[in-house]
Formats: sequence, C-alpha cells, structure tokens
Amino acid sequence: MVELDQWLESKQGKIYRYKMEKIQYALDLLGHPERELPVVHVAGTNGKGSTIAFLNSLLVAQGFRVGTFVSPHMITVHDRICINGQPIPDTIFQALLEKLFILEQEVEKVYEPFRYFEVLTLVMLLYFKEEDLDFALVEVGIGGLLDTTNVVEPLITIITSVGLDHQDLLGDSLVEIAEQKAGIIKENAPIIVGPVESIVADICQEKARNQQAPIYFQGQDFLLERGIFRSQTQEFCDLKLGLIGQHQEENASLAIQAFSLLMAEQNRLIENQTVQVALEKTQWAGRLERVGQQGRIYLDGAHNLPAIERLVDFIQSEPTVQSTILFSALKRKDFGEMLDYIEKVAPQVRVIVTSFAYDGGIEEIDCPEGLLYEADYERFIKEWESNAASDERLFITGSLYFISEIRKYFQSRIG
Repeated sequence: MVELDQWLESKQGKIYRYKMEKIQYALDLLGHPERELPVVHVAGTNGKGSTIAFLNSLLVAQGFRVGTFVSPHMITVHDRICINGQPIPDTIFQALLEKLFILEQEVEKVYEPFRYFEVLTLVMLLYFKEEDLDFALVEVGIGGLLDTTNVVEPLITIITSVGLDHQDLLGDSLVEIAEQKAGIIKENAPIIVGPVESIVADICQEKARNQQAPIYFQGQDFLLERGIFRSQTQEFCDLKLGLIGQHQEENASLAIQAFSLLMAEQNRLIENQTVQVALEKTQWAGRLERVGQQGRIYLDGAHNLPAIERLVDFIQSEPTVQSTILFSALKRKDFGEMLDYIEKVAPQVRVIVTSFAYDGGIEEIDCPEGLLYEADYERFIKEWESNAASDERLFITGSLYFISEIRKYFQSRIG
C-alpha cells in the first residue's frame, strides 16, 4: 500500500485544471456527503480565517458542536479540519485518505487525479458528515464560483472582502474577481457582505436578487464600532476582541451578524456576556500574532496588497515605535507591488527580504534592487532579538506558508 501522507504531499504545488464536474463525479461515488451539512460558506480576498475564528468562538460558547475547514495550515495538515478546535484525529484522517486513494483510481478513468485541496475538501466532507455537527464553517480555497468547496448547500454565505489577488486564476479586474466570489451565493441563503467597493456591492446585490437571497451589507445593515455592535435586530456592547488590528472589527462584525441570523433561525436568545467572552477569547494563528519572549515580534500573513495595506496601517498607528519588516512570498504573487507600497507609504520602516523552504518561494535573485536580502531568517531573528531596543518591533509577514514555517521555528525554540 502506498504511503498515504506521501501520496497527499506529492500533490502539493501541482496545477490541475479546475473541473467541478470531477468533484461532482467523486461526490456521486461517495454518496454525496455534502448534502444536508449545516454549512456557513465563507469567501473573500482577506479576513476569511479571522471571521471563521470569531464565528466559531461564538457558536461554541453557545454550546454548539462546530466544524471548521480552513487553509493553509499553520502546523500540521490536520489543523485544517477541526471540531470545536480539535484537529481531526490521525487515525480517522488516514482512513479517509485511504478511501480517497482508492476512489482516485476510479475517478482517473474519466478525469485527471485529485488536486491537494480537492483531497482535503473531500476528507472534510466525509468527516463532518459522520460527526453530527450543528454547524460547519467552510472557507473557500480560491475565488468561489469554481472552488472545490462550492458544492455545499449553505445556511448562510459570507463574503469578507474583495480585492486583487490570484489574478492568474480569477481575472485581472475587480469585477471579474467579484463575480467569482459572488459565485457562492445560493438560492434563499442569506448573504453577508463586508466592506467592498460599490461596483462589488452591485454585483453581489444582483446575484442575491437572482437567487432570492436576503443580503446584509456591513456599514449599512450592521456595524461594530468602538466596542458596540448594532444591526436591525441586535445590539451588543462593551465588546473587546482577542485579535488585534482595526480590520478585525470588520471581521468580528461579519461573524456577529452571521451568529445573530443563525440564532434567530433557531429562536435562540443571545446574552451580551456570551458575545463578550467569545470575542475576547478568540485566537487565530498568524494574524498579528505575538511571539517570542517579550512579545515584540508579530507574525502576520499579509499575503497580498490589501493585507499589506492593513498591516502598514497597524504599524503606523504606533508612530513612535521603530519597526522592521522581515518579508517573504511566493514568486507567483505580485510581491514587488507589496514591497513598493511599504517603501512608498512607510519609508521609515526597515524592510528585509528572505527565503523559506517552499517550492515556488522567492530567492535572492528575486529581491528588488535597493532592498536588503537575508538568506538565513533564523540568524536574522536571533540577531534582531539580541540587538533591538525595547521599543522596537519586528513584523514577519508575507506568504501564509512562510508564516507557517516561522511559527514552527518559534515553537521548536520553546520545545
């Protein structure tokens, strides 16, 4: 029997054509585990993971059994598929991999092999179907319309934000990308939309109208500001968030709105204290996450220009603090535009470019002229910790795969 972990990992980085009919065929053979799953489907350029983290915290605090499916993983692949915060047990994971390895041989008679993300999506669906969940919070991989996860029949859909990212797959314009994101809007399922440009809002509004889906816009139908959440039906006050950064108010408000709609559907009352405690306890790895002994190092997976803009906003909210950015990304990303933005908007920030052990990551030859390159990020971090003044901060950012590798480095130091 093939080593199943190796079979899965061999699919990393391979590019196959999007084929929704391939997944539908696989689901036919599996007996359609996606049907009747109580899914909240979450798409968006940024903010998907944080929104799911807040919503998961709220639902678990209310006593529900909640599955989460997110990507990429920070430590192990099991972290992508959790129930009430507990990763899928390896025995179950291996059994489901074996089932899909055998299934792939049948699917290959008609289509190409499964992609990495397709395997994990099918594992998630099979696992969640057997676990009697109250809710399953499912993050879109890329886009929405053609994403592997877009086989679910959601209770609610959320679009957190829409910006330029993955243009090679989704299109070069905001309109094209918005149409992909809006592809998750389903008939009669309420859609909640975060802060987006008017042209994006119009696309979502039109798709919702065609699907007869109630639509709720942040800033128009609900808002979280200065610790107070208000919507047409709810108000919660004295709210503090476990995740830092101004943008987390936007993500938390999306989660609270979804939570309110789900509870209203079940005629459940929501206590203000439940919301307070759940939001303040929320944690999400790699999003302005403090690491190191003195908490002066932040890990932030700002993997596209809109995310870099928000990171720079956070850095500039403390203008007296001297900041350094250690940056790495995938070659296929427009990392030059991200670095240009930092240099233009925050010229006082020292920027260091580095590499990491991932196929397709940037190398020294990719470092833009005029920026410093450091091949050994571990050495750089140690030197920064030894030499930096107490009021200095180090922000390690870029690809989420880079952040995952950095987190493992810091955890190995603790171990």
